[in-house]
Amino acid sequence: MLIDSFEVLSSNVKYSEDYIESTYVYHDTKLSKATSGCWIVEPVEYNYRFKLKRKVPKLGLMLVGWGGNNGTTLTASLIANREGISWDTKDGKMDPNYWGSLTQASTCYVGKICKEDVYVPFKSLLPMVDPNDLVIDGWDISALNIAAATKRARVLDLDLQNKLENYLKHLKPRPSIYDESFIASNQKSRADNIIVGTKKQQMETVRKDLQDFKAKSGVERVIVVWTANTERYTEVKKGVHDSEVNLRAALANNEAEISPSTIMALACVDEGVPFINGSPQNTFVPGLIEAATRLNILIGGDDFKTGQTKIKSVLVDYLVSAGIKPTSVVSYNHLGNNDGKNLSNPNTFRSKEISKSSVLDDMVRSNPILYKDDESPDHVIVIKYVPSVADSKRAMDEYVSDIFMHGKNTLAIHNTCEDSLLAAPIILDLCLLAELITRIEVQQNGSEFRPFHSCSALLSYLTKAPLVPPGMSTVNALAKQRSMLENIFRAVLGLSPVHNMNLDVIC
Repeated sequence: MLIDSFEVLSSNVKYSEDYIESTYVYHDTKLSKATSGCWIVEPVEYNYRFKLKRKVPKLGLMLVGWGGNNGTTLTASLIANREGISWDTKDGKMDPNYWGSLTQASTCYVGKICKEDVYVPFKSLLPMVDPNDLVIDGWDISALNIAAATKRARVLDLDLQNKLENYLKHLKPRPSIYDESFIASNQKSRADNIIVGTKKQQMETVRKDLQDFKAKSGVERVIVVWTANTERYTEVKKGVHDSEVNLRAALANNEAEISPSTIMALACVDEGVPFINGSPQNTFVPGLIEAATRLNILIGGDDFKTGQTKIKSVLVDYLVSAGIKPTSVVSYNHLGNNDGKNLSNPNTFRSKEISKSSVLDDMVRSNPILYKDDESPDHVIVIKYVPSVADSKRAMDEYVSDIFMHGKNTLAIHNTCEDSLLAAPIILDLCLLAELITRIEVQQNGSEFRPFHSCSALLSYLTKAPLVPPGMSTVNALAKQRSMLENIFRAVLGLSPVHNMNLDVIC
């Protein structure tokens, strides 16, 4: 059963015109070792208070790489949904939707009526921006307007492209930062819309762009998402990237080893704008994290988690949880969009390989019965550029596992997916969730109210290599990531976690 909305009736929750406030008891366990050598597990409680601003702001989304496949697909789809534009295909008339979006097309459990489970749309759990109200802008190294860039991308049906042309042709990306030492040389032919100057001057230009967008559009908040080319990994240097002071000094000295994504992220941090990295490079060098933490500005990433990695984070979690031991996971991809073209460069591919390779780590660590010491599955990732398949990516995976009495089990999966149609709703979710998270404040054990940590672990469900606060273990298992996000939002309403115990039925 699905309901549209709800309010919580509890002495622990207070609704006012401006806020939802709640008190919440967080239950956990603490481990210690007795003198006898036995491990002691002790239940512990922590008292929290949450405060959520109810007013939803007029929100702007700025995309780095606006003219790419992901940026154009999202922009066109938002307009199609907002305007209710239908289009014809060989299979008939199609209506726009937000399928693939966690916030817009999934539900959350809220309770029971006569022992029947009741759900609410995820977007109704807490006050959230309506995607049809988003205002879009952005940067790109290509000067093509968004209508022409949408045609170049070849993602959406032609009839829809034609119906959207008048909405898109006046949208033109702002010049972006181009540094050919950080991306593949095959991108040079697209680079005709460039921010000139030193790295410090480039950062100041980005800051002025943010200010200009806010002033002209009238938006109250801005979220920036990097959906541009994958960069090579930055070589993190002592005295350059290791602290905020050193990073800013290196930027002023025009240090070569500061990437465009790091420059843009620092510009956003200085403007009080959350920045999300949708590519796998190490944008968030230590100095940038220090700056974001000091200024309490949300940063999140890395690398959109679309098809193959989502499956991997579910399947390996299932195998390991079932006591089955994956010994090799081999992933092969080929795709023909510009992302694939850029990834044909070994240095940029290495960034993608690193972000994909870590997705098994926490699941392997969770079961030392299966994996002794530093043992882990052989994990191999291959990506090839095949222009003829365009945005229709092919992913082939083989999972080989040891089973009972040293038998073998092999699972082979072939996945064909339109890459940008999976990535676009993830960008939307990251934007809407990041904005929502910035409206939540938390108080622990009587301390002052403060925002969540700048390194937003709550966005982990949507990224391959999640950025988490220092001292927190990275969680890659997909079910755990969604559970963390949903249950913290429930805690903001004073509701207990979804535990699936069903004690009222089985007892």
